[in-house]
Amino acid sequence: MSTSHLSEQEQLRREKLAELIMMGIEPYPAPLYPVNNNSTNIKKSFSETIKNEFTDVCVAGRIMSVRDMGKANFAVIQDSHGRIQLYIKRDDICPGEDKTLYDIVWKKLLDIGDIIGVKGHVFVTKTGETSVHVKELTLLSKSLRPLPVVKEAEGHTFDAVTDPEFKYRQRYADLIINPSVKETFTKRTRLISSLREFLDRHGALEVDTPVLQSIPGGAAARPFITHHNALDIPLYLRIANELYLKRLIVGGFDWVYEFSRNFRNEGMDRTHNPEFTILEFYTAYKDYFWMMETTEQMMEKAAMDVCGTTDVLVGDKTISFKAPFKRISIFDAIKEHTGTDISRMNEEQLRSVSRQLHIHVDNTMGKGKLIDAIFGEKCEKNYVQPTFIIDYPVEMSPLTKKHRDKQGLVERFELMINGKEIANAYSELNDPVDQRERFEEQARLMERGDDEAMFIDYDFLRALEYGMPPTSGIGIGIDRLCMLLTNSSSIQDVLLFPQMRPERGSEAEQEQA
Repeated sequence: MSTSHLSEQEQLRREKLAELIMMGIEPYPAPLYPVNNNSTNIKKSFSETIKNEFTDVCVAGRIMSVRDMGKANFAVIQDSHGRIQLYIKRDDICPGEDKTLYDIVWKKLLDIGDIIGVKGHVFVTKTGETSVHVKELTLLSKSLRPLPVVKEAEGHTFDAVTDPEFKYRQRYADLIINPSVKETFTKRTRLISSLREFLDRHGALEVDTPVLQSIPGGAAARPFITHHNALDIPLYLRIANELYLKRLIVGGFDWVYEFSRNFRNEGMDRTHNPEFTILEFYTAYKDYFWMMETTEQMMEKAAMDVCGTTDVLVGDKTISFKAPFKRISIFDAIKEHTGTDISRMNEEQLRSVSRQLHIHVDNTMGKGKLIDAIFGEKCEKNYVQPTFIIDYPVEMSPLTKKHRDKQGLVERFELMINGKEIANAYSELNDPVDQRERFEEQARLMERGDDEAMFIDYDFLRALEYGMPPTSGIGIGIDRLCMLLTNSSSIQDVLLFPQMRPERGSEAEQEQA
């Protein structure tokens, strides 16, 4: 393998690797290592009164710093819990005549970033630092690439790991250098656990539905397309799991949910990633009023479980997740923020109003998309505190039950927080004749060039014809909700490995050249 593309540091580390192997030291030994404690527990639990319980600790971690004091060193290692100081004395780890392990291996061949295991006893230094006095040291993994460090360029000092391109592309290095990043993803796990616990406690059943689908249904979005070789048919990565979960309601389940990985072949920005996670659940014999109350309870619980409070700092704003949330119809919201009542306008009137409001529209957009564009451009950003936008026009909601009292509207809400949609919910359409007509209207929009219009799902229509009970359903954007509860400004900050453009000048390209 060519090494011409390697930096001086990377070449030097490979030379050290070769020297370790020549000395008979395995730089990547068998994985079993008898770790019996961790950095956080040691620092939290150790005291002089119980020091006998810490006479034989074994910890492992990555070397983060070393202070050379001749025949003794202080070092800091980082494990999955935090960091702890080590005291490494030459005569302790090399009690005999042979001092090679200390003089050659520790002093010359180990580097910042190497992973080591140590055994010893815990003590407190004169400066009050709880530390491990090392009696035995083992190399567990030799690092061949130096960790990012603070750099200077053109008179400016910067940390390489604050660069978004670096952070998102090399998340592994970001996690090593910035421990706070790990806390974001710990909170994400707590969020999902909180929502799952709520649903399980109330009797919902977690299920799995197909990711590869013959028809990309359940949402208005552009799908990713692939090909199944054995069946010789096109397949789509799912844009939503809604229609499959409703099939299960038809089949007799009363309450089902899924944390669904969805894929939409659309643009990327700070609140959109082509691969994202959504929680969808559907409950028989409920409506969107019940769903609003349930959503408030779930959001309040999630804020408490993740943040310990319902008042959450997001940027420079404090957002209250305390129920109840404000409710306002989409037409009233548009009238409030544009001064125009669009509730009785036809498609051409809506297109004219959109242009007057300097909103880009085109002839492929039907009535529903025009209203959505007006709301998105002029209203959405104003709803910082949790607000239910309710009672949408039927043209915007092909899968939603018509409003029981208001002609031309459907029983739907979107939950807006900090100016973005967090959840979308309906009283579900269970009339198969009405659903067929809505699908056919979507097909006409597709013929006009709307590449986000829904396909007709004939199998779903067949399922509805067996009879689906009155049902309410919701989709909650996990990534966006996680952004709020971790005070993250970009969706990439709450995704371990966000989608990135191909890396130019990568190592693979250099080697191929």
